[in-house]
Amino acid sequence: MGRSGEGSLSKIFQAHLALIAVNLIYGANYSIAKEVMPTHVQPFAFVLMRVGGALVLFWLVSSLFIREKIDKKDLPRFALLAVFGVACNQLLFLNGLSITTPINASIIMISNPIVVLLIAAAILKEKVSVNKLIGIGLGIAGAMLLLLFNKSFSFGSETITGDLMILINSISWALYLVLVKPLMSKYNTFTIVKWVFLFGFLYVLPFGFNEITEVKWETLPPAIWYDIIFVVVATTFFAYVLNTYALRALSPSIVSIYIYLQPFLATLFAIFIYRNDTLDLRKITAAVMIVFGVYLVSIPFKKSN
Repeated sequence: MGRSGEGSLSKIFQAHLALIAVNLIYGANYSIAKEVMPTHVQPFAFVLMRVGGALVLFWLVSSLFIREKIDKKDLPRFALLAVFGVACNQLLFLNGLSITTPINASIIMISNPIVVLLIAAAILKEKVSVNKLIGIGLGIAGAMLLLLFNKSFSFGSETITGDLMILINSISWALYLVLVKPLMSKYNTFTIVKWVFLFGFLYVLPFGFNEITEVKWETLPPAIWYDIIFVVVATTFFAYVLNTYALRALSPSIVSIYIYLQPFLATLFAIFIYRNDTLDLRKITAAVMIVFGVYLVSIPFKKSN
């Protein structure tokens, strides 16, 4: 009994660590991807590079270490997951980010946990507890406190198309997080993501094929190559694996609430690594609100007797 409980707690702890790592990656990704697009690589070409590169890594790792067969009746579900988790998610996010600001995108993605909570309640019958509602509210407030005072905040007619794409991407990602959950008990993490990305690659190929032929590979600066490698390996390969792994132990609403850590972690990067920001009462208050919000959403729902 004790060992089983410890094992369960260990898996939950590892899942939370995985989500912290994912959101460290995502927090850096907004600015890194923006450096690549659209000056050096067009958005759809970047999506094709990202999905294609990660696809090779997923199948390579899976063929070497996993070798798990899937039930043919699950293929339609994998195909549907690829629509929401890869095609819509990647095409809309990177294209939207190329015509809006990283701060705008961060603010809009705040909607994700709310959408996840509603979809999970409808499809998975996940309980909507008061703790979760308060936690999401605190997360929103803390993230907004960090983001709205940023100089790059600029909602307006110039960014509206990109902002709308980021919003639809947020809804699409929420659907993916909820719909992939039932497969967690049936397949290995790599088995899930390799099939999702195989279908996803087929979906994005028509969009990115022409743009990728226009990339001037020989003139890409080394720094841009490093950015591309980061997006393929870290933001796509590792982030998808870690997100899917976390979903084994945690609910979709807990996984999604971690998105509120992104502006907080980006602020820490700015203060301690880039040295272009300072710590003040506003940032400390926002950090406390976000962390406490994540904690409240993570508290297991207890049925009343």
